[in-house]
Amino acid sequence: MEDFPFGERVSVFKVCGRMFALSALGSGPLTVSLKCDPELSEGLRATYEAVQPGYHLNKRHWITVTVDGSLPDATLRELLEDSYDLVVAGLPATARRKLQRIAGLPSRP
Repeated sequence: MEDFPFGERVSVFKVCGRMFALSALGSGPLTVSLKCDPELSEGLRATYEAVQPGYHLNKRHWITVTVDGSLPDATLRELLEDSYDLVVAGLPATARRKLQRIAGLPSRP
């Protein structure tokens, strides 16, 4: 679900009310902040100049990516999916089960 809790210039994407991505609209180039495993984020920041600690976010658990073409599109998609998965993993079990039912996925014990 897309939301604008910080004003019309910041697009926030949530799952079950929890943020997994946000983007500064109108910025040039576009930037997107994503939740990220701390060890992975260190390696990404060391490899790609376009990946920085999360802007105005917990810098251990969030990264901000400048979408300037230097990070492969497939990597950006994987980071977005990983961010979503990290947030879903932190949801209460009842919320995760509800998401599984909505998506038609088999439930786990």
